[in-house]
Amino acid sequence: MSQNRYVVVPTVTVLAVMKARLVGAVKGHALLKKKADALTVRFRQILKKIVDTKQSMGKTMRESAFALTEAKYAAGEFRHTVFDSVETAQVRVVAQTDNVAGVKIPKFEQTLTGGEGKMGLTGLGKGGQQVQQCRKAFLKSVELLVNLASLQTAFLTLDEAIKTTNRRVNALDNVVRPRLENTISYIKGELDELEREEFFRLKKVQAKKKRDGAIQDAERRARGTTTTENGAPAADMSGTPEDSDIVF
Repeated sequence: MSQNRYVVVPTVTVLAVMKARLVGAVKGHALLKKKADALTVRFRQILKKIVDTKQSMGKTMRESAFALTEAKYAAGEFRHTVFDSVETAQVRVVAQTDNVAGVKIPKFEQTLTGGEGKMGLTGLGKGGQQVQQCRKAFLKSVELLVNLASLQTAFLTLDEAIKTTNRRVNALDNVVRPRLENTISYIKGELDELEREEFFRLKKVQAKKKRDGAIQDAERRARGTTTTENGAPAADMSGTPEDSDIVF
């Protein structure tokens, strides 16, 4: 029984504390259940977006690889020319946070800094159009990669948050609430038992007082019938009125 309830002293104060804790556990269970439902809805939405993004990613990467092949065919090997033209990164990833039912979810966004710079002159001699198309195709691929990374990170974060929330919900539902309810039942039973013991004790005390009073009254009556005021034996008054007038 001690494993199913908290070991406490059965008093009225402890009973009030346990009732307050039970109310808090019930409210906490309801709030955590709503939180788990909200996280599950968002989790499913992100999962659907991940599937769509991966499908788009496959198509975009194929187009990017084909655009690179076309650019190499039209402009030749232009890798070193691109490396020489790049001064600063034009694509940057900004990390932000999104709040879903109290859970902080990381969110990545792609930002473009500045213009094309010297990249606009890459392949100007020959195959420039194919090089620019290849650049745009890979920019689109990078955008999808950043979006996919954001979704995957949010997916893992939500998955861990949902597991933690479900564990707390199950703990409140299967461990905390039953223990509090069993503890309250135990305290009520002990208080009722104490009340019955007190009532039984009071009845015993009253019965003893009545018995002692009856004995004292009997003793007083016995003393009053056997002695007179001056200490002489009392006359027998149980006879008839005529007999009491006879003088010896």
